[in-house]
Amino acid sequence: MTATPNRANAILPVFGNASLLVSPRVGHLPYYVDGQSWPIVDTSGETVVLVGLKPGPHTVKLELADATHKPVTGASKVLEFTVPQK
Repeated sequence: MTATPNRANAILPVFGNASLLVSPRVGHLPYYVDGQSWPIVDTSGETVVLVGLKPGPHTVKLELADATHKPVTGASKVLEFTVPQK
């Protein structure tokens, strides 16, 4: 037996004001590496993995946002860590 994907049950990233009509509500994870002024936005639902960071101290700010890109109150975290020398 072969299963055929049902597009009606697919989970797709949804943005903009129309997304507020979707239930359950959806959002995304903007994150900032080392104080960058623009976010990297993740909608995959998978683990975020940072690669290529140089040895030394780093800061990552994770911020949950709703579908209209507004930060969710109380849903942010700043992580500080050090990548060791090789």
